Amino acid sequence: MSTEIAHLRRRLLDFMIHSTTELNLPPIVKYSSLSLFFDRFRPSVIRFLQKKKADHWLLQPLTESNLQLFVLISIWISCKMHCTRGLSVHSLKSFGDKVITEQLFMVRDFLDAELVFLKVLKFDIGTLNIAYTLLEDLFIQFTEVAKVGELLKFEACMDMMDLLYEKEETSLLYQSSKSLAASILISSYIITVPKQQYEFPILPWVKMVTNKEENEVVELVRYILAHVLYSHPS
Repeated sequence: MSTEIAHLRRRLLDFMIHSTTELNLPPIVKYSSLSLFFDRFRPSVIRFLQKKKADHWLLQPLTESNLQLFVLISIWISCKMHCTRGLSVHSLKSFGDKVITEQLFMVRDFLDAELVFLKVLKFDIGTLNIAYTLLEDLFIQFTEVAKVGELLKFEACMDMMDLLYEKEETSLLYQSSKSLAASILISSYIITVPKQQYEFPILPWVKMVTNKEENEVVELVRYILAHVLYSHPS
């Protein structure tokens, strides 16, 4: 990845996290939005443009402002799926006026952007099997069956996932959300729980619960610890 693209991605990541925080949205919306935009839309739109000529001005050229608009669209779609009271297009537009500084988008643009976003994803916007929801389920089960689960905080798991997004590792590991969730749980367990309290056979338990091959999860844990956690500057 070029330095310029890496910097753009980091700005978009910061933009999304800032937006979900300012809008006071629950974690499920934040992580659904991250998955929709960074794991799926961003790589898909590149393939989409390679296969066909862009038929909408929001895709040609794909400016940073346009990408910020699509970030807000991913948040909007996530809100519709996970919030009792979703954001209206007018409230989203008002928020967009504050945070997108280089271009002013109209309400019609937000509606058009949603349709473009859905077309790029081929209308596949399911978030039930994203790593966050699978991780949350695993964590709940873990705390129910293991006393040592009291020492592992879910915030530590979310911090690990944030770090993976910051380093763009989720896109590389996205092929199996279940394995990614399992490896995040185990990695968080390793760095959070004191070694002398490693009493719970977490790896065999995760293998049984997720029905994933132990070697696959072990390799992901090793990768996360070696390339993500311990290479992260303190």
